[in-house]
Amino acid sequence: MQQGADPVRPEESERVDAVDVIVVGAGFAGLYMLHRLREQGASARVFERGSGIGGTWFWNRYPGARCDVESMEYSYQFSEELQQEWEWTERYATQPEILRYAEHVAERFDLMRDIQLETSVVSATWDEAASRWEIRTDRGDRVSARFCVLATGCLSSTNHPAFEGAERFRGDTYHTGRWPHEGVDFTGKRVGVIGTGSSAIQSIPHIAAQAEHLFVFQRTPNYSIPANNHPLDPEFQRRIKAEYPAFRARNRAMPAGLDTHPNDESVLAVSAERREEVFESRWEHGGLPFMGAFNDLGTSHEANELAKDFLHRKIRALVDDPATADLLCPDQEVGCKRICVDTGYFETFNRENVRLVDVRTAPIEEITETGLRTADASYELDAIVYATGFDAMTGAILGIDIRGQGGESLRDAWSAGPRTYLGLQSAGFPNLFTVTGPGSPSVLSNMIPSIEQHVEWIADCIAYLDAHGHESIEAELPAQDAWVDHVNEVASATIYLGCNSWYLGANVPGKPRVFMPYIGFPTYVAKCEEVVSKGYEGFQLT
Repeated sequence: MQQGADPVRPEESERVDAVDVIVVGAGFAGLYMLHRLREQGASARVFERGSGIGGTWFWNRYPGARCDVESMEYSYQFSEELQQEWEWTERYATQPEILRYAEHVAERFDLMRDIQLETSVVSATWDEAASRWEIRTDRGDRVSARFCVLATGCLSSTNHPAFEGAERFRGDTYHTGRWPHEGVDFTGKRVGVIGTGSSAIQSIPHIAAQAEHLFVFQRTPNYSIPANNHPLDPEFQRRIKAEYPAFRARNRAMPAGLDTHPNDESVLAVSAERREEVFESRWEHGGLPFMGAFNDLGTSHEANELAKDFLHRKIRALVDDPATADLLCPDQEVGCKRICVDTGYFETFNRENVRLVDVRTAPIEEITETGLRTADASYELDAIVYATGFDAMTGAILGIDIRGQGGESLRDAWSAGPRTYLGLQSAGFPNLFTVTGPGSPSVLSNMIPSIEQHVEWIADCIAYLDAHGHESIEAELPAQDAWVDHVNEVASATIYLGCNSWYLGANVPGKPRVFMPYIGFPTYVAKCEEVVSKGYEGFQLT
């Protein structure tokens, strides 16, 4: 929790019975939503289940946690004064630094007085007679609001695989998405990490440096590009700040709202020498811009194969043992799962105390009292780290019992997969907004600019309703159906459907397989602006 902040608690202050807007979540979306609502004179209350603000950067404190978007781009741009005063220290900021930034924002704009910490929203029910949402929390709060904004985050509901016997394990158990705030010392311990996604790829080198022995249980290998992180050059930061508005405008016009330095060449149209030169340059530069190496890596299977071959060669050059290197080479196309960014990940498997275990061919059968058993071996462990990711994009939303018109449950409405119009609203749920929800660019974009675009659209929409005497706004079903079809049509023209990713919900057993984010950030923004220019086309205003 931010030092000096006094969280609002029901037992310590007069309970608020009615506000204009309830915001669920105090991460980057909830903080900015609160600020914007205050600016236009709306009363708002934020409920946050954590004991501090920051959302994903509050919970994900595992060793090595770091952003994969460069610091000068991963920040708010709504306040020029804020942009100028904050100094980042590294090219890719660490979790503690990003959390300090969020706390600085909350303090600078006096946001904490309207944020109630350690409070989970358990239900939200639409009162048709009053045209208001009734919100209930696990702390006994009962609040009526005209609008409800779900700023619950895309990667905030942890995914816990149901391994048989997990409750019997006598050692220590951790999940990367719920890491102890005091940290963990693995010195002298035999540790098992289950999973090789982004959080595992970031934490494994750090855990390996401490543990007596580390077993990495991998089902599906992932591509990872070296971060090549370094302290930020003060002169570089000064140059960016001197032209921040132009810098931001250029980035907003790029795919994903992120400067990947896109190269408008086709990898299929250049010579082998040029291809190798560009790939090598991108590898040395590091990070997500690797996907901007050529203009057809995300759309052409043939083009993607050339990137795949390059990265396989890099992995085999970094990993000494050929058999281990083979296991670390992914089968899927580059980028159909979010590409990871690492510091020393592949090299970690050259350590004598690290062993990679393939659980694709020999699955985990049970957790025992003393460790873990696969189909062909048993492993004695002192600690197990579940790096098993999240119930992405919908998990936190559907964790709330949300009931709209006629008492319809959002869980039922989304039983075959989430259905939204622009990722902002669902038909049958008036005055309920989602920030970076399914059907918006969300996790396929630079999250903070996407958050700001959504928050500003929602805030402007509320102001429009007030100015024109409208009581409510709701997505129309035909517009929603057309948008869902469009999202899937766009995805089908890319490589994204070529593997089982959390974009599709494939990491959560029983979750419907639907491609959830929308591919195309600048196109999406233009669509949102067009909808508004046509009097909120596709929405019913009452």
